[in-house]
Amino acid sequence: MAFWRTSLSWRGGAFLAALLASAGAAAAPPSTFGTIVGNAVLCLDEVDNAYFYDYLTTAFGPYYKHEGGAFWFKADAALWGAPVNDVIVSDDTSALTFLGVVADLAPDKLEEAIVAASGLHFVKSDASAFPVRESRPGSKIVFFRSKSKVYCAKYKPLAPGLK
Repeated sequence: MAFWRTSLSWRGGAFLAALLASAGAAAAPPSTFGTIVGNAVLCLDEVDNAYFYDYLTTAFGPYYKHEGGAFWFKADAALWGAPVNDVIVSDDTSALTFLGVVADLAPDKLEEAIVAASGLHFVKSDASAFPVRESRPGSKIVFFRSKSKVYCAKYKPLAPGLK
């Protein structure tokens, strides 16, 4: 009986240690991350929030916060040579479905990285200190604290039978 308690206690402690070690660290991105997430964020591919929620949960584990109509996933990744900290995917509370990433670069530097890697260009929407940059397919780069966020947002299609 004592062996069983010791064995169970050891397993529980090992599980707790593994859980605590993984809680603060983001998982490595899958090899498909650049293609799948990168193309969708640039509005070069479909944005299906249910698909991306499943993809991100599988790739990085559960979301770490849910705010602003989005699930936030911690990511230690790179897109277009730029470091990515977070990936966000819309929940179903909005008329929009979106996917975005938070990059650890200023918007002008992120724009340069995207243009160099993909050839996709952006136009500033105004002459303000923090202008929104928009691509022809519809992706946007916005100032986000000391970083930037690039995202693609589309209106959700009508449910089947409502068209």
